[in-house]
Amino acid sequence: MTDAPDADRGAAGPVRVVVAEDQAAVRSGLVLILRSAPGIEVVAEAADGEEAVRLARELRPDVVLMDVQMPRLDGVSATARITAEHLADVLVLTTFDLDEYVFGALRAGAAGFLLKDSEAADLVTAVRTVARGEGLIAPAVTRRLIAEFARPAPVRTPGGPGAEALESLTRREREVLGCLGEGLSNAEIAGRLHMAEATVKTHVSRLLAKLTLRSRVQAAVLAQELGLVQTS
Repeated sequence: MTDAPDADRGAAGPVRVVVAEDQAAVRSGLVLILRSAPGIEVVAEAADGEEAVRLARELRPDVVLMDVQMPRLDGVSATARITAEHLADVLVLTTFDLDEYVFGALRAGAAGFLLKDSEAADLVTAVRTVARGEGLIAPAVTRRLIAEFARPAPVRTPGGPGAEALESLTRREREVLGCLGEGLSNAEIAGRLHMAEATVKTHVSRLLAKLTLRSRVQAAVLAQELGLVQTS
């Protein structure tokens, strides 16, 4: 849902969040942190993936905070359903072990990833960032996630789908895509490319649509695969 044009949903009111976590103690802790943060409203709690999808359909929150390992319907499948129906942006809770659950959530369109042992302030910041449509991930997690996800990907030939899709982008959109591959926020991209942040948001929305991607995290991986990110 990060490709939606109304990315500043939280600007008109509190950021509405559904917390999906099967462990009651962990879920209570997450809810307590978020409810103590100004500008964030926890509208519901889910103890399994099916309940998370149902609540997303009923309540249309801004963000679903989703544990990847959930009963009844796992977090990856729940994320795929939520993003496919454009019900909310999904911020995935994970451990530092980047396993197939995490890669699956990325393919499913998760807007970001947060470590379960993150500080309370980082949780609040992550929720607000995802609600703005940024999908920003902590730099250390971004580097590891992109490296691990991109490594097994097949090499794309010049005439392959990746290169063909890239041809549909304007020069500016390619530059923005490369910046996404570095994990930059909209504000950071605006500063680097000397354009307004609103213009960056427009470019991101358009390139996601052209490349048929669900999130800027997927765009970051594609940028890595296509060699648009310069390595030092």
